Amino acid sequence: MAAAAVRRMRLGSQGLEVSAQGLGCMGMSAFYGPPKPEADMVALIRHAVRSGVTFLDTSDFYGPFTNEILLAKALQDGVRQKVQLATKFGIRVSDGEINFCGDPAYVRAACEASLKRLSVDCIDLYYQHRIDTRVPIEVTMGELKKLVEEGKIKYVGLSEASASTIRRAHAVHPITAVQLEWSLWTRDAEEEIIPTCRELGIGIVAYSPLGRGFLSGGSNMVENLSEQDARKGMPRFHPENVEKNKVIFERVNAMATRKGCTPSQLALAWVHHQGSDVCPIPGTTKIENFNQNIKALSIKLTLEEMAELESYALANLVEGDRYPSIWKTWRDSETPPLSSWKGE
Repeated sequence: MAAAAVRRMRLGSQGLEVSAQGLGCMGMSAFYGPPKPEADMVALIRHAVRSGVTFLDTSDFYGPFTNEILLAKALQDGVRQKVQLATKFGIRVSDGEINFCGDPAYVRAACEASLKRLSVDCIDLYYQHRIDTRVPIEVTMGELKKLVEEGKIKYVGLSEASASTIRRAHAVHPITAVQLEWSLWTRDAEEEIIPTCRELGIGIVAYSPLGRGFLSGGSNMVENLSEQDARKGMPRFHPENVEKNKVIFERVNAMATRKGCTPSQLALAWVHHQGSDVCPIPGTTKIENFNQNIKALSIKLTLEEMAELESYALANLVEGDRYPSIWKTWRDSETPPLSSWKGE
């Protein structure tokens, strides 16, 4: 597929332009089973860029660190100049424990470390991966603003942030994008977060737009997960919930058959139809799956088809939470008032 087939879009209102579909790179290195062969993943990333998908998403937490190192290798030989590179900070692993950190000194140290691992002078889009509820968001944003002024990052993003956190952060320095989980079976952000982003001119980056693969393969996909795959611990993938949720996949698959596309393409097309300010970032580790995913950009859905799809995955029909209770999301992202901050 030629590069021209992947349209471009403005993400947010600060000037960032990206491919209308991105590439989530996490599964290449972490969480979804063992790390994949490095040479194959470099080839996949470069194939994506040649195909017109130039918005690449990583994090220092993926590995930890190994995904950024992989990206650095893929970005050699002139590839860096063709991509919009997004990475994240804010989740730390210490003695096997996960914690969240937004202290200014940590923000700066994390950015410097990511720049070094990625072998770049500047990060295009730098997200706070999870919100540190001990630190006022204004304090974290103050340090990110300094990094923008110093030319180390171009644009600032938040991931899994509540509407009030987004508003407070945006008042300190413009937020270019909010990354959130959004798919046919994960729609809880539609009530307040997405309208807030639109009011403020903030772009929306949809991660796991294929329901972490469930909307691609249903129960068959779940049965083939390796023992190292983090999805095994996610409530929606527990056997008793898969048994109920498989009906959702079967209905999506039936509509996809009628439309002459794959269930993945149909689920992705649904996300694309949410608006011109939305950029999904499906991940994959196979070139053939990538090629299938970008064809979703050309699928047209009527209002009736959109409504029918949504009826398959109403909130009361989806069994299980999207994360185990130990994982913080936007529901847990409120931070103390700035007046309470006493310094590090």
